[in-house]
Amino acid sequence: MSTKTNRDPKRRKPDANRPPEKAPASPRTAVSRLLHQDKTDPWAVRLLPRIVFGLAAAYTLFSIASQSGSSFVMVCALLLLGGAIWLLRRRTQLLLALASTILTAAFTGYFSAAGESARMTTSAAVTGTAAFGYWALTGMALLGAWMVKEHPGRRGVTVVLADVILVIGSVVGMFVPEAGVPIGFVGVLGVLAVRGASAKAMTARVRRLGQALRRSRPRDARKTADS
Repeated sequence: MSTKTNRDPKRRKPDANRPPEKAPASPRTAVSRLLHQDKTDPWAVRLLPRIVFGLAAAYTLFSIASQSGSSFVMVCALLLLGGAIWLLRRRTQLLLALASTILTAAFTGYFSAAGESARMTTSAAVTGTAAFGYWALTGMALLGAWMVKEHPGRRGVTVVLADVILVIGSVVGMFVPEAGVPIGFVGVLGVLAVRGASAKAMTARVRRLGQALRRSRPRDARKTADS
């Protein structure tokens, strides 16, 4: 008589090449690994310098922030900026646009204030008004690049081009105050129109018109030849 053995398909023989499963490390073993600093343990070797540098950076920021109120505000602003950069590290176009907007606001404010202080003919309120106009245009460039749903190019590059024109307009405004903000306004509108979806639709229409004219030329030549 032949006896049949019941084999469970779920039960498989252990693979000799498979490494043994490691048990979950307890806090004591993690601390011992960190203190032992075995060269064959990359986790412990990498974690120790990170802890040391992190504590040193935290103590440095705390000591700077505790000096005065302005230093505390500066440290908080740096922390917020670092957190924003960390969150937007994968969205390079948005990060590029925000960095360009911040730099443009700083440059335009400096150039407008320098022009007013060099002339010494107007009050500080006019300087604030000119700088506010440049800052409004930087925000307009940033929002205009992201309001278009189907942007044909890179949005960050569009913002950078508009900001460059704004900086040029602020430099012109140092010598001709009445022309700075209008030049920036026209430049921002031009960049958004050229780089936006309206420019894409306009170029598509021009191409279609050119193709239609090319097709109509042979027909007109045939009609003249037949007549």
